[in-house]
Amino acid sequence: MTPGMVENVTARRELLLANLFLLGLMIVGTLGYMFIEHWAWHEALYMTFITLSTIGFREVHEMSVGGRMFTMFVGLAGIGSVAFIATRSVQLLLSSGALKLRQMTKMIDKLENHYILAGYGRIGSRVAQDLKRNKTPFIIIENQPEKSEMLDSRDMLYIRGDAEQEETLMKAGIERAKGLILTLPEDRANVFATLVARELNPDLFILVRTDTHLNRRKLIRAGADKVVSPYEIGADRMAQVILRPNVDRFFEQVLQAETLNYTMDEVIVEEGSLLAGSSLADANFRQRFEAIVVAIMDGETLELSFNPSPSQTIQAGDTLIVMGNLDVISTLKKDGCQPT
Repeated sequence: MTPGMVENVTARRELLLANLFLLGLMIVGTLGYMFIEHWAWHEALYMTFITLSTIGFREVHEMSVGGRMFTMFVGLAGIGSVAFIATRSVQLLLSSGALKLRQMTKMIDKLENHYILAGYGRIGSRVAQDLKRNKTPFIIIENQPEKSEMLDSRDMLYIRGDAEQEETLMKAGIERAKGLILTLPEDRANVFATLVARELNPDLFILVRTDTHLNRRKLIRAGADKVVSPYEIGADRMAQVILRPNVDRFFEQVLQAETLNYTMDEVIVEEGSLLAGSSLADANFRQRFEAIVVAIMDGETLELSFNPSPSQTIQAGDTLIVMGNLDVISTLKKDGCQPT
């Protein structure tokens, strides 16, 4: 355990003991008034309660000297116990928050080749769900305090701050990051964040959302690699539903990897692997992996070859766009595309 965790365990143990002591004091006080003043149990319990809570109501009955001395003892012990419980509770609350923040900072500092998602709105939250479902390392930048509790409950790494600030991006490990996804609500903010991020990491892949087609060129000039307009995509999708309903239904089912056991994926062929330097026919691809190769992207020219011929040679560095069973694609990545 870290020193912070040990301190938290100790504080919880002390709180438990203090609460047990307070409960014991209630019992002792009740029995004491019953013995000293010969009161009924409910009267003795009530007197003990108002003494410990320092409410200040009048005494149940006129008390003897012994009863008043006993009340002073109960009051002093109770005030001390309540004060201790309140102080340690606040300390535990603050230290728990600080401990969680330190643990999160350590996890962020260890991230490499991760994605930074700036903005946890309607679009950002959907992107985060997909990244988490696919076990892709990422961190969220969000400047709205009310969303911190939501991110905590969903067990997501995040940083409170402004994505337009260089300091915030550095805390998110932008120098070690693989990509930046900007889903900020304003295009102006996305443009500025793109400029800052490109300066900090020239090799970073930057994906940006935009509300208007007119701002696409501005974002590209600022350094974005890819600009996506959710409104244009939504309009195109609605048109496809009307014009090509069966095609749309097919892609909808294929992309629902969380409900179906098949999906589309991309696999990079590495040097020394089974497929490197071989054709689909020579590697007996279909019988061996039972997956469909939709396209092959050339690793040098980045050109896509759709519905490739079985005789087409696959080179190291090429990317296969495949469709098939999730387990089959996992086997393909391991046995077909990684060095043997």
